[in-house]
Amino acid sequence: MTISYSKPETLKRAPRTKPTFTLAQLKKSIPPHCFNRSLLHSLSYLFYDISIAMFLYFIVANYIHHLPKSLLVFAWLIYAVLQGCVLTGIWVIGHECGHHAFSEYQLLDDSIGFIIHTLLLVPYFSWKFSHRRHHSNIGSLDKDEVFVPRQKSGLKWFSKYLNNTLGRVVTLSVTLTLGWPLYLAFNASGRDYNKFACHFDPNSPIFRNHERIYIYVSDLGIVAMIFGLYYSACKTSFTWIFCVYISPLLVVNGFLVLITYLQHTHPKLPRYDSTEWDWIKGALSTVDRDYGILNKVFHNITDTHVVHHLFANMPHYHAKEATMAIKPILGGYYRFDNTPIRSAIWRETKNCIYVEENESKGVFWYRKLA
Repeated sequence: MTISYSKPETLKRAPRTKPTFTLAQLKKSIPPHCFNRSLLHSLSYLFYDISIAMFLYFIVANYIHHLPKSLLVFAWLIYAVLQGCVLTGIWVIGHECGHHAFSEYQLLDDSIGFIIHTLLLVPYFSWKFSHRRHHSNIGSLDKDEVFVPRQKSGLKWFSKYLNNTLGRVVTLSVTLTLGWPLYLAFNASGRDYNKFACHFDPNSPIFRNHERIYIYVSDLGIVAMIFGLYYSACKTSFTWIFCVYISPLLVVNGFLVLITYLQHTHPKLPRYDSTEWDWIKGALSTVDRDYGILNKVFHNITDTHVVHHLFANMPHYHAKEATMAIKPILGGYYRFDNTPIRSAIWRETKNCIYVEENESKGVFWYRKLA
């Protein structure tokens, strides 16, 4: 199934007015089977990804030491990238569990999601709760949870010194390598709670009272995983653990930040303050991107993100069909940009520094520094 989209250079600003269609009308246009959550179907994707990850580990564990020393660094880099891509796909399945899109059984979804994300050093329930609020408040300058843009008056003092080629390289390097752990530990780029916010702190303002017990569970999982890595390093070596686990994990973390950033950051996407925001306008203030073959590897979280924000509990294997179904109704509200990812990340890093109101009060658009 192929989908034709407008070229990025002709992409116009998204409509800023409330759409005339309703969520119910969009849902009615989607074939009913797209909302079916098949446990066997979901497990098939999970087992397929795990088998590839195990195969890649088997190759390096048994054969990489036969390579000449001059090729080892290159071989480990290839492994890190390939394994990192596969593990990103597995991370996406864990994300699907957090949305109760894996199966009809909430406890099973949470159990599988907890195991997957813990193995990838993600505090599952902590992320699940904050991510749920991201979906509830997407596009809101006041309450969104991730990649919340600043207004010009809120820029850091050093922003002007990063407004050049070297500064953007530094910004991208730090963001893609440290952005994910900084978000989890310090809520970097997240909602401003006017106090310390951390995904590992059960008393963090991110969470509600009935959620706090689950943060302890997430933390215990992370502690157990770190102990397991330490034990494995003692039995093998830190170098081995770095090569087979940490280096692919860095790739995973980089992709998580890159994908999320590009889904929610675009010169043609609006943001809203409390006077203009409503849920459906916010849900449509996201953009689908084309990652080529990686769309499939990442279970289409990249090129079906618009429909995901409208129907978060829809399984990923139905998202493309659902996108095709709602696209005629969405019309200009549907955003797709097929700019090559390398060009897009550079463009957005340059042109999307802060937001300001333009024609309409309460509607904000990205701007670049002069």
